[in-house]
Amino acid sequence: MNQRYGPYHGGPDPLAPPVDLREALDAIGNDVLEGSSPRRALRELLRRGSKNMRGLDELAAQAHRRRRELLERNNLGGTLAEVRELLDRAVLAERKELARALDDDARFSELQLDELSPSIAQAVRELSEYTWRSPEAEADYEKIRDLLGRELLDQRFAGMKEALENATDEDRRRVDEMLSDLNDLLDKHSRGEDSQQDFDEFMKRHGDFFPENPRNTEELLDSLARRAAAAQRLRNSLTDEQRAELDVLAQQAFGSPSLIGQLDRLDANLRAARPGEDWGGGQRFRGDDGMGLGEGTGALADIAELEQLAQQLSQEYAGAQLDDIDPEALLRQLGEEAAADTRTLADLERALQQQGFLDRGADGQWRLSPKAMRQLGQSALRDVAGRLSGRRGERDTQRAGATGEPTGASREWEFGDTEPWDVTRTVTNAVLRESASGRPRLPVRLQVSDVEVAETEQRVHAAVALLVDTSFSMVMDGRWVPMKRTALALNHLITTRFRGDDLQLIGFGRLARQLTPSELAGLDGAWDQGTNLHHALLLAGRHLRRNPNAQPVVLIVTDGEPTAHLEPDGHAFFDYPPHPKTLGLTVRELDNVARLGAQVTIFRLGDDPGLARVVDRMAHRVGGRVVAPDLDGLGAAVVSDYMRLRRR
Repeated sequence: MNQRYGPYHGGPDPLAPPVDLREALDAIGNDVLEGSSPRRALRELLRRGSKNMRGLDELAAQAHRRRRELLERNNLGGTLAEVRELLDRAVLAERKELARALDDDARFSELQLDELSPSIAQAVRELSEYTWRSPEAEADYEKIRDLLGRELLDQRFAGMKEALENATDEDRRRVDEMLSDLNDLLDKHSRGEDSQQDFDEFMKRHGDFFPENPRNTEELLDSLARRAAAAQRLRNSLTDEQRAELDVLAQQAFGSPSLIGQLDRLDANLRAARPGEDWGGGQRFRGDDGMGLGEGTGALADIAELEQLAQQLSQEYAGAQLDDIDPEALLRQLGEEAAADTRTLADLERALQQQGFLDRGADGQWRLSPKAMRQLGQSALRDVAGRLSGRRGERDTQRAGATGEPTGASREWEFGDTEPWDVTRTVTNAVLRESASGRPRLPVRLQVSDVEVAETEQRVHAAVALLVDTSFSMVMDGRWVPMKRTALALNHLITTRFRGDDLQLIGFGRLARQLTPSELAGLDGAWDQGTNLHHALLLAGRHLRRNPNAQPVVLIVTDGEPTAHLEPDGHAFFDYPPHPKTLGLTVRELDNVARLGAQVTIFRLGDDPGLARVVDRMAHRVGGRVVAPDLDGLGAAVVSDYMRLRRR
């Protein structure tokens, strides 16, 4: 059986790898952490692309480059140059023939040739009634008429120049019939008197002139009007001299003035049916490669399509969607790779929504879903774990708690486990293994794979308050995103690994407030003078008091001295340098937290000497510690300290 293989044309490639949602979510998450809305972050991702996928900006730039190449490489003088070449060749061949003749008519013909107009078009018209002596010269002159006819038709019907090369009188008659029938059909359509049967009969007779295979009169009008509008833009792009020359030459097309009449009638029908097409535009071609009328019309149609594609790819207009991008135009103009990249972008956008990473809030605004927040937290924690593993060798422990109280469950032993053996399960596993082998024997022989250990349950849990500075200095100095990623990493660790712990995120600028992970992730950096650690410690103290049986842990991330405090009336007082009252209230609230038994760690960002003095004294006062990590190590420092305090 013969098998034939070729490109796949059945829609999205079924063998293409799935889009990388993790990479996309990381990129969107970083933009959201920097202050973008999720919808804007998604748009930025689609514009930028990724290392494995070109974005819309690069595709739009490719469309602009292709448009610029068409304008800079070509000019519109190709038809006139080709006519001039044929005319010069015909006149030269005729002069050679006349030079060999000795009669007076030959001398008169030479005078006629000497008096030809310097204008190409006028010279061609003047020779329309000339009696040629040279068959070669006459053939070249007829080629001019044939060329002009084919060029004029090629302007309206792509590919006609090549199709009608060496055309016979019968071919020209068929073209005349097609134009006449086409205009009749369009006239009936304009009056609303045509039917699908009229269209089908027309295509049955003349369908070979329309390789686009339109399905009805409207589709036929669309394709013809686009081409005709491009032909008009070509005319608008010509110089006045070129336009005048071609107008005169057009009358000589195929030696049949009726062709121009039919084309003018067709243009009128198309203008009336599609007034929205660009009939008044034009372009300035600056290159050296001359294009014929049909080729130039095709180039102008390509330029218009490229401009439209660039606008669609820019997505900068109201209500823009990826579905607006014309896949067929993209394939024609930029190739299969660009079309595949755009499909991948559309698949990515669709997958993010369908798999629940983006949803709409009650206010109708797009937001990162809880699923997306978990993914962001996981990504942040993975980065932190990578840095921790590089700092010292630690292994994951399966032990659920510090007190070692049995839960009644067991699991397979792993290297490093210190829990007691579950003897019953261990011996049972050995007996079942030997029975399955058909060689049961006594005494039972144990293997490492038989051993199970008793699981233990953790009864100690922690109440953790993570206080993060949200003043504007954090934004200005590039600490905004690392702070947010740190909070998300700690939140993910606690909610997935230490679910008995109770974490509260508290942001403090001029005032402090409790934040959910999603609120912190979407928090915009605002011009907010003041570092109100006093208010943040008040909220932390309330959190610790709500968990009286938990191990209290307070972690503070800041890059500034306390410069604001909360007044009894609920307003914030701000002063810089720090007012003594602000420092006194902050220290008093820190003492209150310490009396609750909290272990306090302050993560100092930056090298400000004043900040260093203040936080060192505060930490020393309550038996806490100060850590001064770089931004890349902030997350690892916070998570590591949480684990250290928790073990204590």
